[in-house]
Amino acid sequence: MKTKRKILYVFILIAIILLLFSLFSPTWTPKIKGNNSISKLEQININGTKLEVMIRGADKKNPVIIFVHGGPGCSEIPYVRKYQDLLEKNFTIVHYDQRGSGKSYHFLEDYSNLSTDVHVDDLLALTDYITKEFGQQKVLLIGHSFGTYIGIKAAEKAPNKFAAYIGIGQVADTVQSELDSLDYTVYQAKQANNKKDVEKLESLRESIVRGDTFTPRNLVRKYGGASRLIDDNMDYVKGFLFKPEYNLLDMIRFFKGVSISQDVLLTEERNNNITSIVDHLDIPAYFVMGKYDYMTSVNAAMEYFKELEAPVKDFVIFDRSAHYPQFEEKEQFAEWLDKMWVELLE
Repeated sequence: MKTKRKILYVFILIAIILLLFSLFSPTWTPKIKGNNSISKLEQININGTKLEVMIRGADKKNPVIIFVHGGPGCSEIPYVRKYQDLLEKNFTIVHYDQRGSGKSYHFLEDYSNLSTDVHVDDLLALTDYITKEFGQQKVLLIGHSFGTYIGIKAAEKAPNKFAAYIGIGQVADTVQSELDSLDYTVYQAKQANNKKDVEKLESLRESIVRGDTFTPRNLVRKYGGASRLIDDNMDYVKGFLFKPEYNLLDMIRFFKGVSISQDVLLTEERNNNITSIVDHLDIPAYFVMGKYDYMTSVNAAMEYFKELEAPVKDFVIFDRSAHYPQFEEKEQFAEWLDKMWVELLE
């Protein structure tokens, strides 16, 4: 009997040790070969908080790109290395967890005043830090999904800090985008003869028209309007479990951050249409969309693009992807980005 108890105690002790290690294990980002390469994962003091920043690139002299993640609250640091290896050859890539998101969520910090304006100010302060760190006057700014709401506001507010703005999965008129998503998802559900999904979706039509709700993302995803060539949800799972940038405590921070930011920031987006807030940019602007994107619809983004004034602008569609063309068609995206940068310098 005593032997069994000892064995049980040993197992419990091992389980506790493993749990503690998973919670508090050191995090890092793998090295990149090369004498002038950079690969850092660190917290930086920005506007009274600490933001987690990952910087990677083959040569610190390369032009810098700052990526603004979407969600809201959905950091891409846990898995993004999988998709940016080609970009790291010719650019220095900066990802950061926004205030209250992912590793930038701090349990005792007050997030009651969280807003997109706060995120914009953080982004501009981070940009100043990065340009000083790398001795560059401007960076290339890329927003993804909800990150385009923050990114395009920052580009409009401080164009002198950026060489160009790229919106991937660009947000536009929310109601128009959601109705496009609804119509697409209803059509796909009918094609699949899934009457329950059709009924559920149609029951939401009036509230979507009023701007009170969104087309259910689980159904948009189910019918191929989120991703087609990757499994982005599984990327998160594998990133949390197997990649060194996040530990178990960071995963808890991630979901806590999502819970405090999504309702607040999505409500702000619904009530403050970005097409009315930013109608011109003083720098080149590029909207990059996946053909099958119904998280942020191509049609709504195109209507916004037509009205947006910019010295140079282009609307780019990737034909095989949905909401993540930079991941789903990473080779084509890297090729396009290289070409765009050369043309921008001419």
